[in-house]
Amino acid sequence: MPYRRLPNTDAARLKALKKAYQKGKELPPFKLAFSQSTYNKVQSFLPSFEGAVRLYKNTYTVAIAKNREYPANYKKARLYISHFIQVMNMAIARGELHPKNRTFYGIDELDSKVPEMNTEDEVIKWGEQVISGETERLKKGMTPVSNPTIAVVKVRFEQFINAWRSKKINQKNNTRILNDVTSLRTKADEIILSVWNEVEKTFADLTDDEMREKAAEYGVSYVYRRNESRNPGVLY
Repeated sequence: MPYRRLPNTDAARLKALKKAYQKGKELPPFKLAFSQSTYNKVQSFLPSFEGAVRLYKNTYTVAIAKNREYPANYKKARLYISHFIQVMNMAIARGELHPKNRTFYGIDELDSKVPEMNTEDEVIKWGEQVISGETERLKKGMTPVSNPTIAVVKVRFEQFINAWRSKKINQKNNTRILNDVTSLRTKADEIILSVWNEVEKTFADLTDDEMREKAAEYGVSYVYRRNESRNPGVLY
């Protein structure tokens, strides 16, 4: 025998609520198969739930679009910072710069290795140290590192930082909005369950098939079990 299945997606929840709301608008209270108090709950809740779902979808779409840009900004910032340090080390190796220049960037005077930059925090750390270190050197009138210059490195680093901040803000917003929607989903399920229970109770004196047919007009969903039908799926 087919069984009732409550909505398990936001789209299905909205469809069920809108169907109940539509019935409440079309029929007078004495003809409606569920109570006026339950209809009032549907009427007051539907706009807030629909708005929250729309906001969540829009926020998620924006976050996905921005996240597509983020890896490129991250990769370029890491590349330019790393290359700047390599060029500085080569200048020291050629005798054009004294090894003490490394200390301006927070690197040991005798350390000729390029620091690891495998995480966002490491890229931020070394980007800030390289920019502040080179700025300090230039203030002292020292020979600038070129190809890339610190100006170019700074542009790439700031692009990364802006993308990183945007990513963090989007993540925070997504989490907050998702929590709001999750809470509203619980409320939506409670209201839908009330509507469907009351509808089935109203038509309880009919045969099972007639009851399901009438209840389906209110959006109540019934499905076959797989072993009960050759074509399992929604009955109404």
